[in-house]
Amino acid sequence: MSPLRTLIVDDEQLARRGLALRLKAFPEVQVVGECSDGQQALLAIAEHEPELVFLDIQMPGMNGFDVIAHLQGDTLPMIVFVTAYDTYAVEAFKVHAVDYVLKPVEEERLQEAISRALEHREQRESARSKERLVELVMGLTGASARSVEDMAAGDDRSRQWPEKISIRDGNDIHLVRVDDIRWIDAAGDYMCLHTPAGTHIMRSTMKQLESMLDPERFVRVHRSTIVNARDVVGAHTLESGDMLLHLEGGARVKVSRGCRERARELLEA
Repeated sequence: MSPLRTLIVDDEQLARRGLALRLKAFPEVQVVGECSDGQQALLAIAEHEPELVFLDIQMPGMNGFDVIAHLQGDTLPMIVFVTAYDTYAVEAFKVHAVDYVLKPVEEERLQEAISRALEHREQRESARSKERLVELVMGLTGASARSVEDMAAGDDRSRQWPEKISIRDGNDIHLVRVDDIRWIDAAGDYMCLHTPAGTHIMRSTMKQLESMLDPERFVRVHRSTIVNARDVVGAHTLESGDMLLHLEGGARVKVSRGCRERARELLEA
């Protein structure tokens, strides 16, 4: 397997050099660039398309969380926060961090962070392989993506779907009404459930969450996106040929090529 294309982002030059030097001991990692601030990081991510970013949190101007906020969910690289402070751990995992490593970085923790990143990449590749297989079967049979997955998993139409989903936030538990969910996007093992009242972060894989939702109502329109069919109000085709679904409340959701036929079915329903 090819090494992880990796970017280092830290406003301290010595910290960048030190981490880059230590990463040379890991053949699983290939450092493709270093950045001293958030703006440089956004440009470098667009240019190099790294799979992994070692990202400092406290930087002047645009901090680490600001960098994440400017990245789209389907292009978000894996993030390992490297910081001298432990007060941001909860926030870090809410924005889909693979790991959270404290400075000075111990070699054992660095190895653990890299191992987690490799595991996440393997999960992503597995999901992409499944998506390509589904698209192939769709092209050969004319069946929808949902139909293909139902054939593989066994379709149980008598199943009772939950009215609420339980989300744990530390010691608190929130119950989100399924009817209120407009759309869901994913990054790694975290799901963002978007409702009129706000966005809820849930630790789960897309496969796990999708299995909890009625497939007649909640439709996969992208590898990392599910929409509530009842909230689709229109669509728009870009010059590039990509399709955007318009949802109740103003959200715009990109449709992958393999899911366009299912999206058209939503618009014609």
